[in-house]
Amino acid sequence: MLAASLRLSTSLIGSPKWGFKWFSQVSAPYSLLQVSQENGVRRITLADAKTRNSLSLQMLKELQTAITPKDPSLRCIVLGAQGKVFSAGHNLKELTLKEGRNYHQKVFDACSELMLALRDLPVPVVATVNGVAAAAGCQLVASCDVVLATQNSSFSTPGGSVGIFCSTPGIPLVRCVPWKVSAHMLLTGLPITAEEALHAGLVSKVVLENELEQETQRIVDAITRKSKAVISLGKKFMYKQMEMGIEEAYREGSCVMVDNINLKDGQEGISSFIEKRKPRWSHSDE
Repeated sequence: MLAASLRLSTSLIGSPKWGFKWFSQVSAPYSLLQVSQENGVRRITLADAKTRNSLSLQMLKELQTAITPKDPSLRCIVLGAQGKVFSAGHNLKELTLKEGRNYHQKVFDACSELMLALRDLPVPVVATVNGVAAAAGCQLVASCDVVLATQNSSFSTPGGSVGIFCSTPGIPLVRCVPWKVSAHMLLTGLPITAEEALHAGLVSKVVLENELEQETQRIVDAITRKSKAVISLGKKFMYKQMEMGIEEAYREGSCVMVDNINLKDGQEGISSFIEKRKPRWSHSDE
């Protein structure tokens, strides 16, 4: 469960994107999201097509709640969207002078909190994009660990066209793609295709639309077959070492490897390999 007070009910979700069968749907105070969890995999779907899945303050708060890993069985999060737009970015109606500077600060503080939380989650986050990811929507994509995109997808940071440079979307973007690519996206606002995003490093893999569900499941299975404790340890250091110099990274990385080997699941992995059997993970961080 997402929290002790949440109630699980069995239902059938007819989303063609996921092709879901029967599973437990999480009943929670979500009005802009669809959230469900089965076998340790939480699926979060942006479901505010009328605003092109904009990252309004309410959407940001709902996403923050939805990703919070209060269930110890959680192994992976899959983030997708309804419609032809993954997310068009912030809701510009919330950024007028009428709303006021304090409200604007709440929006961007909530957005920064969400993006950092995605990085700090102990489980991998897989984004599935089948359409347009623009401005803060592109930021959301860049903040996920693994990104699958269909050939129908495009990515852009066009804020300058409406007088608002995409400064915060540029934060994860410049950490994902080469400088010249990010500068082109941020300064021109022109979109790049899924294939261009793949070559630049913003996207992990590009698939046909009818292959998205199958490839998503393949990635989820590859993650959930592994020790939760090992993946959590690895993800944490993966991001931490990006901010280090190479010598510091090697020093700390060596310590992390030793810690990993001495985990219960580190020793179980070694034993299972030597004994030529499947590992029996404890998922313990001991």
